[in-house]
Amino acid sequence: MKHIISKSLNDIFSKDVLIFILKIGLGSILAWLVILWLTWDSYFTFIASYIQGIPFIGGWEWFQEAGAFISALIIAYMLIIISISTLTSMYSQALLKKLAKKHYPNIGTDASSSMATSMWLSAKAGLIFLVLFIFTFPLIFIPILGQIWMLWLWSILIKEPIAYDVGSLFIEKQKIKKSSSIAMTASLFNYVPVLNIFAVIFAQILFLHHILGVKN
Repeated sequence: MKHIISKSLNDIFSKDVLIFILKIGLGSILAWLVILWLTWDSYFTFIASYIQGIPFIGGWEWFQEAGAFISALIIAYMLIIISISTLTSMYSQALLKKLAKKHYPNIGTDASSSMATSMWLSAKAGLIFLVLFIFTFPLIFIPILGQIWMLWLWSILIKEPIAYDVGSLFIEKQKIKKSSSIAMTASLFNYVPVLNIFAVIFAQILFLHHILGVKN
């Protein structure tokens, strides 16, 4: 695993990956900044109403005020992460093939993944993530437990899409296996500002080296 992580870290700071993720990451951030700037009052009112409905803590006046603002920022952050995950899943195919050819020149790169399937898996993962996040939102305020729970939720967001996006390019579809450890390792990036935009592509590159390293 250390060898896979080392190779993947070298890859994500290569020119091709940096250009790709800056387009996807900055594009998603700017798009949501514009959307939230235009709809902030309605958005904040919705979040504040949700906060008031949380059992026990929703009735605390200080939490309604400070908690609503913090919660609005956290959920906005999650929406950006979901967007980056979805767009990376949709458009990373050419980049993954280029990286595979660089490290494993004998590997075939003629296969392709279905964008429709990729979009469906990303949308499904994003919906599951968002529903679980909203209904378990108070957990993230519990020290340690909250951070572990959040890491697991982030891994849900990327585990199935990366298995399909990478696996369908290089191995037979019936042999594709999802990897929770790779998804959770990559999800650690979400805790680091700026580096969080690399989380999904890092997961894809980790999975690429994981499956192709074994094959070769």
